[in-house]
Amino acid sequence: MAGFENLIASISDFFWTYVLSILLIATGILYTFRLKFFQFRMFGHILKKTVGQIFKKNKEKGTITPFQAFTSALASTAGATNIVGVPVAISLGGPGALFWMWMVALIGMATRYSEIVLGMKYREKNENGEWVGGPQYYIRKALGWKVIATLFAVFLMLEAIPSVMVQSNSIATQLQGAFDWSVHVTGIGILIVIGFIIFGGIKRIANVTDKLVPFMVLTYLTLSLIVIFANVDQLGTVFSLIFTHAFTPISATGGFAGAAIAQAIRWGIARGLYSNEAGLGTGPIAHAPAQTDHPSKQAFWGVFSVFIDTIVICTVSGILVLVTGAWTKVESANASSMITVAFSDFYGSTFGGIFVAIFLLFFVITTIGILIFFGEKQAEFLSGLTAAKSMRMVYLIAIYVGAIGGLQFVWQFLDLMLAFVVIFNVIPMLFLSKEVKAITDDYVYRLYKKNGGEPSVTLFTEKD
Repeated sequence: MAGFENLIASISDFFWTYVLSILLIATGILYTFRLKFFQFRMFGHILKKTVGQIFKKNKEKGTITPFQAFTSALASTAGATNIVGVPVAISLGGPGALFWMWMVALIGMATRYSEIVLGMKYREKNENGEWVGGPQYYIRKALGWKVIATLFAVFLMLEAIPSVMVQSNSIATQLQGAFDWSVHVTGIGILIVIGFIIFGGIKRIANVTDKLVPFMVLTYLTLSLIVIFANVDQLGTVFSLIFTHAFTPISATGGFAGAAIAQAIRWGIARGLYSNEAGLGTGPIAHAPAQTDHPSKQAFWGVFSVFIDTIVICTVSGILVLVTGAWTKVESANASSMITVAFSDFYGSTFGGIFVAIFLLFFVITTIGILIFFGEKQAEFLSGLTAAKSMRMVYLIAIYVGAIGGLQFVWQFLDLMLAFVVIFNVIPMLFLSKEVKAITDDYVYRLYKKNGGEPSVTLFTEKD
């Protein structure tokens, strides 16, 4: 079994290091140039049309509000990956990894925007009258690649199983360490809570995420920034480390083992790609039910989600462990505990451990909820609503099994299946850049510029 697990890990590492990194970066660069650096030159307008209109009433076609679609998508990326993954990247790649994480995020904004544009254009109504969409729909409808659309749906549906298991296990072990709670109790508790949420459909999931996600993000950022500003005298040194060691090796110091330039690039790129899911194809699924009258309008939220997830939250996590010195106090094997160490040094060990555990609990709940939604929608695409309900039960069982640490060999397939999901989404995207450009130009030249920066013409090209 150990040999088999090592083989799967080696294959996954090969895909993510040499295939997916190049493919995702190339896609981001292609769309960045194809859209004429849209994510930068229109960023002010994007902010105005997203966070600037959170409370605006919306009567356009859709099942949930644009903001609810955004928080649902953010629920699958923000949380554990931000407070656990970033310290791991720093421990293996050094402070310079943050620089490469930023670079990937900046081009990833174009990828995320583009896949949501396609998802919105080709969305459709299901048997319940709800809007559904995602790569499986635009691959089939725009390109006619039915086999690839099916493979995308199958791999994402299956990938959700180990994803759910890993998430439930991470919080079960955290709560066991912080409060000595039984993993069995935690597993059953999370199963009940998640079951209540997902049986209410996307509307209930959205009602949970649009309240819980912003609250937890703002709380985390506030407490982190307090610690950072308490160590403001270290910021100059920290930014010097980030920019210097993005291009030069760094030697060992304390618990940090040192890192070459290649390691800084490798782990910075991996964390940047993994944290915001640009190119993974989950964004279009979450945004498909949104109320909007133009694909670009909803896709603006994709640009903002990459910005808030990677440029803001991940950056704060990285600077937090750097200014407090936690990155030199904790060895790479325990890198995931760096945030806890940083908080504990400032707020006290009791508060630090408890806060991180509670923070992860709430985010794991929202993350698992939206992961199950993603998986259900693939089953629905493949075999209808009955199949989706059956997979829902599979995912609920996976919550408990994962919490108690069962079937861990299944977890080994997570990165590998995720790799295939990315491949089956990104390659079709390379053939659809003309469509994205046409839709974007329509918004920019027909709606934005023609109306003095305030679009007022209704346009939506999806088929009912």
